[in-house]
Amino acid sequence: MSAINGIGAGAGGINQILALRQQIIDRSQLLQQVRNPDAAGAQTTAPNPAGSFTEALKSALDSVNEVQNKAETLTTGYEKGEVTDIAKVMLARQESGVAFEATLQVRNKLLSAYQDIMRMGV
Repeated sequence: MSAINGIGAGAGGINQILALRQQIIDRSQLLQQVRNPDAAGAQTTAPNPAGSFTEALKSALDSVNEVQNKAETLTTGYEKGEVTDIAKVMLARQESGVAFEATLQVRNKLLSAYQDIMRMGV
């Protein structure tokens, strides 16, 4: 249960935070490569870690927002009779729900990690 509710204390918690941060950075880089295959080779310098973390979060949130907007558009189209494929609509809604739930879990982990760091003694 503690794995769901919190990251833990001490060095193990910090290592988990760093691992989570690295996963977000890696996924952000993969998304950037998919979006701009030409620019993938051009990025040879390492950006500011704080900036890249912020960009990774923003990119992830933008992606979730895009998925939710797509699901909303398909749902509205189905309600109006424009879209007749209910499976496509339901798949988009499920994808939207999963993306939101994953984002919520990441937020919870980051909040828990922040609280653990704030409780640490200097």
